[in-house]
Amino acid sequence: MSATIRPDQTTDAVFGAPAPVVHIFTSESVSEGHPDKVCDYIADSILDAHLAQDPQARVACEVLVKDGHVVLAGEITSSAKDIDYDAIVRGAITEIGYVDPSEPFHAAGVAITVLLSQQSQHIKQGVDTGGAGDQGIMFGYATDETEELMPLPILLAHRLSRLIAEDRKAARRAWLRPDAKTQVSVEYVGNTPVAVRTVLVSTQHAADATQEEIRAYVATDLVPRALGAWYRDDIEILVNPTGAFAIGGPSADAGVTGRKIIVDTYGGMGRHGGGAFSGKDPSKVDRSGAYFGRYVARQLVKAGLARRAEVQVAYAIGRAEPVSVRVDTFGTGDAVAAEAYVREQFKFAPNAIIERLGLRRPIYRSTTNYGHFGRPGLPWEA
Repeated sequence: MSATIRPDQTTDAVFGAPAPVVHIFTSESVSEGHPDKVCDYIADSILDAHLAQDPQARVACEVLVKDGHVVLAGEITSSAKDIDYDAIVRGAITEIGYVDPSEPFHAAGVAITVLLSQQSQHIKQGVDTGGAGDQGIMFGYATDETEELMPLPILLAHRLSRLIAEDRKAARRAWLRPDAKTQVSVEYVGNTPVAVRTVLVSTQHAADATQEEIRAYVATDLVPRALGAWYRDDIEILVNPTGAFAIGGPSADAGVTGRKIIVDTYGGMGRHGGGAFSGKDPSKVDRSGAYFGRYVARQLVKAGLARRAEVQVAYAIGRAEPVSVRVDTFGTGDAVAAEAYVREQFKFAPNAIIERLGLRRPIYRSTTNYGHFGRPGLPWEA
């Protein structure tokens, strides 16, 4: 996942034109052991279990975790048989890595409360005819500043979080624990990233790990690997700023589904309509509409119609055709031509999106962590 713009490149101002604005933009990521992400992963695991048996399943699953408790709530209408929620929840928690029986939250010991009912008939009748499952606005975004067509700050923040998890699971650092947060601040000249200025890593650790060994791992190993060509010796690196992070995950903080919507998307660089993804089947346009918006924005950048593109789509509950579709190129392309291209080439009705991207499959556990965008293998990234 290397960036297309080299760290030593800048954008020269046109003679006589104002110099490009210099600014710093920051994005954050979290690991799969973060309490909110634990909830997202459980919710998407339940969604996939239903879709594996019933591609038409209607799933809206919310999860709450705290200490030794997991609460499942929401609405599910599905022909799937014998869905073992207990096994799914404990399996997901085990995969994440919360298996230490000395902690309040661990896979074998959690108490699971199931508060699931069927989808409202009033919503069902609108979705059955191909309409959107709810009203709302969704945004898709793409930029040519990286090969992944993602903003650099969130791309690097995700890379840090993912590498921490990989190192933990491979036992490269025995003291690593599942919970972690990362943050990357990038300096821009105009729309062009030119340097990473600050990296913040807060990672959960065993009680006997020292701040010195944690910092040495982050500063001399993790950050250079994650940043690659963007690494420089003068980057400010902050590690566990409070001095200790031995108690983490749901044993320390409550987690709820859908609270990491900016982490899941563009790190704040692109706008967000407010709808979360995890636990929702593709008839929910919060998920499928946002995925398709990203797909369309990518096509605009790849086609050379813009260097940065944002697509907004809005729906009314029960209606198939969107209320509006808008394209913004931020002055990097012809917005009128780009919007005409989008209207001619893409159908935004929920069933059309689902068919084009093949969304009625159990693929959603693979989307939960380290961003729903900018990673290979996802249909909206094709």
